[in-house]
Amino acid sequence: MILSALVALSKVWIPIVFDGLQLIGKDIKLPKSVEEGSWTKWIGYGLLTFVFLIGLGYLLGFEPLNRSSWVTVEIAGRILQYFMIAVTLIVVAVPEGLPMSVTLSLAMSMRRMLKTNNLVRKMHACETMGATTVICTDKTGTLTQNQMNIYATNFGGLKDQTPGDNDCGHLIKESITFNTTAHLDYSNPDKINGLGNPTEAALLLWLNNHEINYLDLRESTNIIDQLTFSTERKYMATLVESPFLKKKVLYMKGAPEIVLSKCRNALIGEEIKPIDSIKSEIEDELFEYQNKAMRTLGFAYKVIEDQHSLSINEASNSDFTFLGITAISDPVRKEVPAAVYDCMLAGIDVKIVTGDTPGTAREIGRQIGIWAENDTEQNIITGLEFAELSDEEALKRVRSLKIMCRARPTDKQRLVQLLQQAGSVVSVTGDGTNDAPALNYAHVGLSMGSGTSVAKEASDITLLDDSFNSIATAVMWGRSLYQNIQRFILFQLTINLAALSIVLLGSILGFELPLTVTQMLWVNLIMDTFAAAALASLPPNQKVMSNKPRGRHDFIITPGMRNNILFVGLSFVILLLGLLYFYTEVDGTISDYNLSMFFTVFVMLQFWNLFNAKAYDTGKSAFHELNKGVGFIIVALLILIGQYLIVQFGGQVFRTVPLSFSDWGIIIGATSLVLWVGELKRLFRPARQDVSVSLSTIVLIPMSK
Repeated sequence: MILSALVALSKVWIPIVFDGLQLIGKDIKLPKSVEEGSWTKWIGYGLLTFVFLIGLGYLLGFEPLNRSSWVTVEIAGRILQYFMIAVTLIVVAVPEGLPMSVTLSLAMSMRRMLKTNNLVRKMHACETMGATTVICTDKTGTLTQNQMNIYATNFGGLKDQTPGDNDCGHLIKESITFNTTAHLDYSNPDKINGLGNPTEAALLLWLNNHEINYLDLRESTNIIDQLTFSTERKYMATLVESPFLKKKVLYMKGAPEIVLSKCRNALIGEEIKPIDSIKSEIEDELFEYQNKAMRTLGFAYKVIEDQHSLSINEASNSDFTFLGITAISDPVRKEVPAAVYDCMLAGIDVKIVTGDTPGTAREIGRQIGIWAENDTEQNIITGLEFAELSDEEALKRVRSLKIMCRARPTDKQRLVQLLQQAGSVVSVTGDGTNDAPALNYAHVGLSMGSGTSVAKEASDITLLDDSFNSIATAVMWGRSLYQNIQRFILFQLTINLAALSIVLLGSILGFELPLTVTQMLWVNLIMDTFAAAALASLPPNQKVMSNKPRGRHDFIITPGMRNNILFVGLSFVILLLGLLYFYTEVDGTISDYNLSMFFTVFVMLQFWNLFNAKAYDTGKSAFHELNKGVGFIIVALLILIGQYLIVQFGGQVFRTVPLSFSDWGIIIGATSLVLWVGELKRLFRPARQDVSVSLSTIVLIPMSK
């Protein structure tokens, strides 16, 4: 009968055995007959086995169907009882609550991070942010306020830098008005806002400040063709029918060094002079502005004769007349230096990747705290220089790199890939369509709330306020989330060790079954569901930002956790075995009253240990900020109330009898020593300063794409 049942249940126990063999390193696969075979097929095999064994028994002279050949009801009941205990032990031993704890922690973190301007698009990014070792960040909008203002202008043909009615004034007004994609919002007369590119909007606001309405000019002009700005070209050009010159004019604006390289002449006053006569002076002025972290733009124009047949792209190569430059300021966000400092304190390298000039990028780096006086040219590189390096040379260079300026999207993508090859966990920011490849390749892609939909789709997290401060907050959330999961594992494995040891040793030493199936299932409910909810709901811990990033491939159970699990778990086992010995009568039985006391002591030990798990690795009391963990308080009350109801009213179902209030007081007071010992330990021993491991080593949630 037993053999027949084993055959019929092959789809249950054979996969368990094979899984166990795979866990110890055996490379074996489940037989197809078991994996693909139906239940009907195996139950049929079981029946055939039963018939075959019955027939074999008769052939050998036995009477298999005779009642005397079967086991007694008492023995069968005992076998069934131990079978149920074995199944229950498997249920308790397997940490099936871990995936739920991870998912619950991630989901709660996603919801809370939204309140800190982090819209998490992909759940795994919450945890991965905590493992980040390098952050590649844009400058504009992320480190700065993205509120562009014209700081200074230097147009050689403008008197007092006011666009008047002279030739240069008309050309400047047309250049800014036509050669742009931005607009102004006049809905609020008290504060006119820019729409579109912030740099171009700042130019339109400059015209508005000089009482020039760009719309009047734009609506009366025919725009023939336009070459939009790109990070590869670093300039924009627009071909129009000029109302002032009554000719076709090609206007250009962009990076001053690019615009200057395409100019032959310059408009100075009312005269046209060779560009070489003023080029050094302009370059000195540009250098001064850029060292003040200002964005500079160059302006030029070119008259296109009617017989000119070149395309706008070809016509933009040379023979322009230089009009002048503007310096545009974009202040650093007030909260960014502190956020960058927190990240650096957390062992995270912050690298600026920007399209600005070396001078501007270096000054921004100085203002936010990543560029020091002793840094050299080894710590900064332009996109063109980076592209010229071989992969081997670039791989060595990226380790010490702090700033990449004049960067193109391809440079950002290559930087991310090289950093990953170097073993870093990389987070990268981006807002443009061209940033999508880098966002996709990074372990965590961070798009801007003001960015394009393509960038958002490629990212894992969207920064709704575009600020670097939100990145630092996301790192703190990721590390705190991981720490909460470590606490759950610490609590769960301590109960596992105690419960399994008590049931196993109790049976071996001859004690009456200490915990029944229903009691074990209640303990399992506390351990998996309730504890997962309690520890997953703990608020983030700012202290984690003083730890170094954990290793991606380290085991999730740190040496400190291992020692804690073994010491606390074995202490509980010794204490509970002592109680069993004390409660056992001379005839080897234990009264229902004493078994109820034992069951309650076991649960209350775990109850107080839940508080120790909450405070693990914080160095603070378990009651610190307890009022902020509403979910933790609710779960603690549920465990207390549930245990009281089960003991007082469980009866035969839970094998309990009611306890007196004095019994409850003694048990609660005595078992609370677990908490007070933990409090003394935290009082005299500071928390460790490193957090270990990668969640992806134990939970099937990807660390990276």
